[in-house]
Parts: sequence; structure tokens; C-alpha cells
Amino acid sequence: MDITQSTLVLLKPDAVQRKLCGEILSRFERKGLMLTALKLLKLTPAMAAEHYHEHTGKPFYPGLVEFITSGPVVAMVLTGPNAVKIVRTMMGSTNPVDAPSGTIRGDFATVMSQNIVHGSDSPASAQREIAIYFSEQELVQ
Repeated sequence: MDITQSTLVLLKPDAVQRKLCGEILSRFERKGLMLTALKLLKLTPAMAAEHYHEHTGKPFYPGLVEFITSGPVVAMVLTGPNAVKIVRTMMGSTNPVDAPSGTIRGDFATVMSQNIVHGSDSPASAQREIAIYFSEQELVQ
């Protein structure tokens, strides 16, 4: 059953620095997902802490926060049938070494600490994460 849903995607500082934003967004659009919100911003440590709250206390947490706040990110909301699963599939494995060619991470990333893109892992996470980056007025239906 196709369920229309929205999901958050972040193009991380490495994607912005390497000028891959247009290419990555284009892949999602060509797949049929609709762009319903978009902005360029620099995350504060407080925003990063809210975004990565489930990883607080884990050994890799400081590195996550340091990297995501190291430069600008592109935050976007993509909407369409099964958007969460489609985005996760298109991104490829979190560790780019395990991501197949043809996925975003498989094509553009080489190390897990700089893996180009974030996508919500569930509809509940998507709802929570979208609210960190966008107000209701910024979401176009």
C-alpha cells in the first residue's frame, strides 16, 4: 500500500563543500519525490544536539556534532508515496563502504564520518526532525 509521507533530508557539510547538492536533489526529484521545503543553514550545537539526541552519550556522538556544525547544510523535506523508505534506499548504507554503486553514498562518499546525506529513519523520526528545521508555514503542500 502506498502511503504519502514526508521525510527530512540533510545534505551534510561535505555535500555542500563538494558542490553535490544539485545532483543529489535531482536524483530525488527524478525518482518522483516532491520538494516541499528547502533551506541552507549552519546548524548550531544546540540544533545538532536536538537532531542527534538519541545518540547522546555514545562514543561517536561528539564527532557527529562537530561534523554537522562544521559548515552549511541543506535541509529539505521530500514528500511522496513511501518517501521515508525510498529516500533511505536511495541513500544507501550508512557506511559508504557497504553502499552499492548507484546509491548516493555509494557514488559520493568514502568514509562513514562524512557520508554526504542524512534521511529520517522512520515516519515518527521524520515528523520530529522536520519540526527542528521547518515551521508549519515553511512547508508547501
